[in-house]
Amino acid sequence: MITICLTNPKSPTNVGGVMRASGCFGVDQVLYTGNRYNVAKKFATDTQNITSDIGLVHVDEFLSHKTPGQKVICVDLVEGATALPHFQHPEEAIYVFGPEDGSLSQEMINAADAVVYMPTRGSLNLAASVNVLLYDRVAKDEQWQIGDELVKQSRDKNNNLKVE
Repeated sequence: MITICLTNPKSPTNVGGVMRASGCFGVDQVLYTGNRYNVAKKFATDTQNITSDIGLVHVDEFLSHKTPGQKVICVDLVEGATALPHFQHPEEAIYVFGPEDGSLSQEMINAADAVVYMPTRGSLNLAASVNVLLYDRVAKDEQWQIGDELVKQSRDKNNNLKVE
């Protein structure tokens, strides 16, 4: 079970990008806290209607939604955190991202099984951070499907390109 947790997101564009990435990379559910997104969600940009396949659920807090076996992984710019290229993803994870204009609480960091950061100059936006993390997860997973069948299933119907 892979869960993405968004702490008080404010941008419907970012949440839409998170949902699209979640659909592309096989996330099971997306949870969010706070009320800023509830106000802004009428402007949502879920262009692939992923919310019909993956739940986007408003919750009061994240940890009570952790399933047995899931590891809590906080993703934020935190001193002492592990750089993403050196991180080994657990099979089942609940990834907790901070708000777009702030950080996770010290309490959440203390509750984590691991804390990860992306070695960038400056901070990425929320959707970009989720995309990078999920790509890293797939890139390190030897069982992820690769090859022409995945390309054919994933591409737009107007794309019939081949390497010759």
